[in-house]
Amino acid sequence: MLVNMKEILMGVADSNTAVPGFNVYGYEDAMMVIEVANKLNAPAILMSNKDAVLHMDVKCQAALYRAISENHNIPISIHLDHAGSYELCVKAIAAGFTSVMYDGSQLPIEENITRTKEVVRLAHSCGVSVEAEIGSVGYDDPSINAKAIYTNPQEAKIFAEETGVDALAVAVGTLHRMQKQTAEIQYELLEEIQSITSVPLVIHGSTGLADRDLTKLSTYHVGKVNIGTALRMAFGNTLRKEINNHKNEIDRIKLFEEPMRQVKEVVLNKYKLLGW
Repeated sequence: MLVNMKEILMGVADSNTAVPGFNVYGYEDAMMVIEVANKLNAPAILMSNKDAVLHMDVKCQAALYRAISENHNIPISIHLDHAGSYELCVKAIAAGFTSVMYDGSQLPIEENITRTKEVVRLAHSCGVSVEAEIGSVGYDDPSINAKAIYTNPQEAKIFAEETGVDALAVAVGTLHRMQKQTAEIQYELLEEIQSITSVPLVIHGSTGLADRDLTKLSTYHVGKVNIGTALRMAFGNTLRKEINNHKNEIDRIKLFEEPMRQVKEVVLNKYKLLGW
């Protein structure tokens, strides 16, 4: 059943579980997430990031993900990740996304608050949840110009209270697009943030976290951990092998079979590490 993300996170932030939010790019990986979540009777969050939005219009994504989410009894949220504009959030909400993230993390805090409040006002009037970011999670990719800034706990408190967001992404040591599990979470900073905020926290860039850290994070006031690169690596690396091993195969559906199985294994592993 389709729900907004707030309904999912309210039930897990203090339950020694956290929900993995998976960046997906189409039927192949989205369906694997749904199948695993069904098996575990766990909620699922399908996320569309900036690259996915550039590749496929949000109208098409919403239609696809809503269609594959029908007739399932588990809570499923379709979430727009890292929207950089009010206009994109409007478009996603109109298309049928049940949750959006407005990312003003590179802006001065006053401007971030003002713009986020505009998105919250619209989204909440439509029954859609909103995530935003304070501080800034950087990228393990020098070609992307995004400054990494640790979250200031007092700013996080002010931001959450003034904007009324349903989930708050914080920067406590991870980076987007890490391919190795070498990130180091600043747990003292995370503890200080959660001690003065009540909104469920979100950790981005979680592919870079060691397995033990994922399990540890599920004991904090963390509602969601974002995972994308791990799925891309599983699919892309396996697809490369399949193409090399089946040079005469021209049917992409057959070439996708093993990559989908490998994605499913990664999804299952992440769920289990997060307490499911």
